Amino acid sequence: MERANQFYATGKRKDSVAKVWLMPGTGKIIINNRELDDYFDIPVNRDVLTSPLVLTDKSDAFDIKITVMGGGYTGQAGAIRQGVSKALVLSDPDLRGVLKSALQSHENCFSFS
Repeated sequence: MERANQFYATGKRKDSVAKVWLMPGTGKIIINNRELDDYFDIPVNRDVLTSPLVLTDKSDAFDIKITVMGGGYTGQAGAIRQGVSKALVLSDPDLRGVLKSALQSHENCFSFS
């Protein structure tokens, strides 16, 4: 669904489901009515969900409103990442190839140290 430069997508991972609204802005990310740093206090989770924005150089181009439920914080971060990726592709279909190859290789070597 898109409405006047607003793009909506959903993402799922494990038991988590994220609804993502992407709109032109300055890079502000709100998750369940909380700031990104307030919601995800573990940097790895923040990095996971912002990776599509960093890969496409769109970190400061969009404001993102997210509603996520179910699962734990790691699953939620993965669901949000998928939703953000889908919304970015809706905003610019040329980003699909970049995101698909980068995020597939990320999934294959997903590990925690």
